[in-house]
Amino acid sequence: MPGSILKRADEMVSLGADIIDIGARSTAPRSPPISVATEAERLSAALAELDGTGIPVSVDTMHCAVLERALSHDIHAANDISGFSDPAYSRFVADAGLPALLMASEKMPGDATSFRETLANLSRIVNRCTDAGVSSYILDPGIGLWTSSRSTALDWEICRNFEQCSQFGRPLLAAVSRKTFLGEPDGRPPEMRLPASLGITALLIQKGADIIRTHDVRETAEVIRMASRMVDRA
Repeated sequence: MPGSILKRADEMVSLGADIIDIGARSTAPRSPPISVATEAERLSAALAELDGTGIPVSVDTMHCAVLERALSHDIHAANDISGFSDPAYSRFVADAGLPALLMASEKMPGDATSFRETLANLSRIVNRCTDAGVSSYILDPGIGLWTSSRSTALDWEICRNFEQCSQFGRPLLAAVSRKTFLGEPDGRPPEMRLPASLGITALLIQKGADIIRTHDVRETAEVIRMASRMVDRA
């Protein structure tokens, strides 16, 4: 519906969001694929609603053609869940002068199967950014069931050891909102995972998370405000 993106973005900002992440295809595992052309068209239509509003926007795409289309709008960062696995994409981001949010990945999004591999993939991203000349970027350890070989046990391990991701000297993003591991042990559906999302979020802030991605802005903003005071990071 025309205007729905602007209405929702305005609401999220009023509730405490600092940046709105917009994508045109689902990044959830086993989601049906769409063409690059369709993704570009959908994303451009969504971004057009926010042009001139001053609302900070990051664009969630792994494709140069989609990002190039997005650059005709008011965008402020690129969110690449493949972690610059495509050198052409990283060079494009560098040439555009955009900050980047980059998820731990080697060849495909979230393909680490252990915490050791997660750290190795974050190290790869640091090297990719150096090679491409991208100096402003945020690391995302990639919590979630991104591939069929991953399990919720890895999500718990990443959360327990989250502070180790600080070794790369970059800001860290934590994205746990409503994810599968928070429904354990009784398989609670996403709409019943808010308390768990907020609890883990507070703990991850203590462990070094600098940016939180969430579906539930009002509640998460309050957790961030309180947790940041507890760890003296206001």
